[in-house]
Amino acid sequence: MIIGANGGIGRALLEVLSGQGWTTVALSRHDEALKDLASYSIFADVADPFSIQKAIQAAAYDVSEVDLWIYTAGDITSTPVEDMNPDVWQRIMDANLNGAYLATRYSMPLLASDAHLVYVGAINERLRLPGLSAYAAAKAGLEAFGEALRKEQRKRKVTIVRPIAVDTPLWEKVPMRLPKDSPPAAKVAGRILAAYEAGHTGLLDLV
Repeated sequence: MIIGANGGIGRALLEVLSGQGWTTVALSRHDEALKDLASYSIFADVADPFSIQKAIQAAAYDVSEVDLWIYTAGDITSTPVEDMNPDVWQRIMDANLNGAYLATRYSMPLLASDAHLVYVGAINERLRLPGLSAYAAAKAGLEAFGEALRKEQRKRKVTIVRPIAVDTPLWEKVPMRLPKDSPPAAKVAGRILAAYEAGHTGLLDLV
């Protein structure tokens, strides 16, 4: 199951997993765009508790349990604190942090007893830059959430992926130049699946 599956990393993961014969469940606000790629494509807005709960319940009719669960949803803005409207702050928090909690909370009954949960975060200490306060705070919070969850879910593996800036359309939303060494989404997807196959748990820096 991939939440935020229409983003750069989510779509790259779907392509690889589908090619390997996995049964894939894609949750996204743009579910129609994924119907030819995922086994099951379901509408979900991670900012809306009812929407994400309804999507997970719908997924339960299609699959009996989830072995690999990945949260790739995210959003970004480059806005100084003094200019940032509360609704913009909330939007960034919902996509990067609150949605991760909601999706995790409602997915628990569907997860296999030894399921592997993966959260795509960021090397957030590098993002504490002018305009990125909301994004950096949300990714730091996601990392803390994932680490606490890992200690709660002792029978399951929890990986928090910390990539550098990835070459995806997300970064078109901010007036910043991507570093020359920014990896493509396909490379990050490959590293995530390699970590799954290796049984990784905890923080995973991708630099």
